[in-house]
Amino acid sequence: MKIHLIDGTYELFRAHFGAPPKKSMSGQEVGATLGLIRSLLMLLQTEGVTHVAVAFDHVIESFRNKMYAGYKTSEGVDPIILNQFEIAEKAVAALGVPVWSMVKFEADDAIATAVTKFKKEKSVEQVIICSVDKDLTQMVEGKKVICWDRRREILLDEKGVIEKFGVKPESIPDYLALVGDSADGYPGIKGWGEKSTSAILAKYKHIESIPKDPKKIPLSLGRATTLLENLQANYKDALLFRELSTLRQDVPLKESLKDLEWKGATEKFKRVCVELREGRIVERVKKWQV
Repeated sequence: MKIHLIDGTYELFRAHFGAPPKKSMSGQEVGATLGLIRSLLMLLQTEGVTHVAVAFDHVIESFRNKMYAGYKTSEGVDPIILNQFEIAEKAVAALGVPVWSMVKFEADDAIATAVTKFKKEKSVEQVIICSVDKDLTQMVEGKKVICWDRRREILLDEKGVIEKFGVKPESIPDYLALVGDSADGYPGIKGWGEKSTSAILAKYKHIESIPKDPKKIPLSLGRATTLLENLQANYKDALLFRELSTLRQDVPLKESLKDLEWKGATEKFKRVCVELREGRIVERVKKWQV
């Protein structure tokens, strides 16, 4: 079997910018929620899709905000989408899919934990991470665990990660720490661009393994000297940024592999669709729980 682990936060944002606006019975904007549900239902009813879970950032902030003041927050995020997280989680659960609603941790942490938890199961052929988040590429493993950009139909196995970033999945946290990740709010280390970082980490893998001798760096001596000086001057920041980008794999997920099997939508889904004023979605559901 294949397990599909879906980044609900990304899917909701994607739907927000792609789906038409719609008001619920209570007058709340729910266009993004409906877009997400249509997309998820299409996936669920695709041949070979049997085991699914969706992770959401119930709140944007997490434990990482206490580690670094500049880490991403909900500030500046359109309230229209922030106000839909709860109804989106409710709708996905009613569709019969396990929902991991993160408050202390992030959706990425839940997905990473699930990957670690389920990839070793004998019956699991492949774990498919449905997200475009760079952080999640650190979980890729051969062809066993891959990332799937559903919008652009791009699959990233371990070879694909190396081709895209120039480093193996295990070095992704180090790579993001040095290059920076604007989506998560940390700047990286001055001068460390994508190409130079890839060249160095491809050889040394991790920040603490990078030699202090510029002659050992696979770049010009002047360039290598400047990069090493910047790294040493901001070494603690580099390690902090790596910690921020390293996904936690200890989120308390209660679901077993059996719980991830999609058995169909629940009766509650019909009521949710009434509240969302979109009864036509119900007509698309081909499988219902008994």
